[in-house]
Amino acid sequence: MKNIKNRLAFSMLELIFVIVILGIVASIGSEVIAKVYESYIVQRAQHRASVKTQLALNQIATRLRYAIPDTVIRKLTKTGASELLSDYMSLDTTGEGYTVLQWVAYDGDSFEAITSNANTGAGRRPGWSGFCDLNSSTSTSISTPASNFTLTNAIQSNLGGSGTFAIYFPNNSTAYYGTGSGQTITLGTAATRISERYKLAWTSYALVVEDDDGDGKFDLNLYYNFSPTVGTNTVGSSSLLLKNVTNFKFTGRGQTTRIKLCVEENIGDGGSIPSCKEKAVF
Repeated sequence: MKNIKNRLAFSMLELIFVIVILGIVASIGSEVIAKVYESYIVQRAQHRASVKTQLALNQIATRLRYAIPDTVIRKLTKTGASELLSDYMSLDTTGEGYTVLQWVAYDGDSFEAITSNANTGAGRRPGWSGFCDLNSSTSTSISTPASNFTLTNAIQSNLGGSGTFAIYFPNNSTAYYGTGSGQTITLGTAATRISERYKLAWTSYALVVEDDDGDGKFDLNLYYNFSPTVGTNTVGSSSLLLKNVTNFKFTGRGQTTRIKLCVEENIGDGGSIPSCKEKAVF
């Protein structure tokens, strides 16, 4: 007769206990994973919002550094009345209604460009020097030594300019329009006062908060290629700087402009993450 040996095995009760414990562990694990993923989504949204805001502020600062003093203005609308940024808020005493920051920018491209007549570097001149020879100038003909308006006109043409530009003298917000040739600026209207220094401009810039598609969410657009006259209507070309803008505030004192910019980054299910940054441009 064969001997039958008993083998140990799990009872049904033990199997049920194991299944229950595994279910509890799986439930806890899935909850932990869900929380980790949720935290990742929030941190990613915060990072994206922060990076987008900082990049937009850097682009704004790059253009604002070319702003001509006494030309930086604020508006309630693109075609409405304007006031200097450094003046008292007369259009809106709360400051909540301003949606446009606008300025005339001097032509940094041809001012910083250099030509040379020889490989030795002799005769190196910028497109426009920014200096006037008062003894050789009149109210309609400005002598500007060390300039090379052939270079200025070429750069302006490549950037979409028409060849006509405006010049601004210090402590004077009047734009005098003219053309340049060689080392001479010919003005279309006689200047009432000429200074030893000037800045040349052929475009204004404007930052405008708008609801482009009517969805109730606001975007920050940069306008350019329009008349370099203080307070002119904001028209011309535009490019999108930042979407989902919730706050755009700006103040000015002297030649310093301070900007606060806030955006929201969508994280799904109707949720969003805010990000705010400030920057001062001197």
